[in-house]
Amino acid sequence: MHPPEPPAPAARPRLGVFKFASCDGCQLTLLDCEDELLALAAEVDIAHFAEASSDAAPGPYDLALVEGSVSTPEHLDRVRRIRAESRHLVTIGACATAGGVQALRNYADVEEYLATVYAHPEYIATLATSTPISAHVRVDFELRGCPIDRGQLLEVITAFLSGRKPGIANHSVCFACKRRGNVCVTVAHGTPCLGPVTHAGCGALCPTYGRGCYGCFGPAATTNLPALIPVLHRDGMDDEDIGRFLHTFNVADFTAVEARGPGVTGKEGTE
Repeated sequence: MHPPEPPAPAARPRLGVFKFASCDGCQLTLLDCEDELLALAAEVDIAHFAEASSDAAPGPYDLALVEGSVSTPEHLDRVRRIRAESRHLVTIGACATAGGVQALRNYADVEEYLATVYAHPEYIATLATSTPISAHVRVDFELRGCPIDRGQLLEVITAFLSGRKPGIANHSVCFACKRRGNVCVTVAHGTPCLGPVTHAGCGALCPTYGRGCYGCFGPAATTNLPALIPVLHRDGMDDEDIGRFLHTFNVADFTAVEARGPGVTGKEGTE
């Protein structure tokens, strides 16, 4: 009599990583998880990740990580297809969560840009705006940053694959500075800093080295941007300087917060 066959191993969760209009930096954050990458690869089936392998398997996917903004007509069809094939969809980085620095086009004439930059603009297929993934499909969580933080990325992947809510804090960079014991660059040195209105996630990297925060992670959950403007004026910035300060990685989000006025609430990671 033959012994019973051992049970078949459970199928590993399938992970897909996708790119839209972006620089690939947030995808590279996953590849930079050197100490954890082998353990992660043993727990999941990396079915689609063009940055890492040309072997791209079709869906469905248990978790899709999406980098980049929707900036072309082709993107519209593709993002809807990815959403339909994915149990969970998480956007990673400022381009995917806020439209990225390319969202500067939203406040200008894209036809003028095309005529200035390209010798034959008739061959370019683009949208007039650069928009976050959440403007077009349902998103289960937004992981912000330019680029994202590797520790937060691993936390989000682990949380979704284990069926729990990601433990990503919604406080500002000022909170992170206090945890590190940093001397406030604004109070001590009069350095313009967006730390009071910026979502934490970088570990207060710039203030730790004596520079002001540049807002890489976008508006904090509770953001009173109008209250910061007089402080930036005091520290030597005029209105044009402040506009340039805000209109970088998360231009669309900071512009929206500025327009809503005092006592506003910024974007949070959503689930």
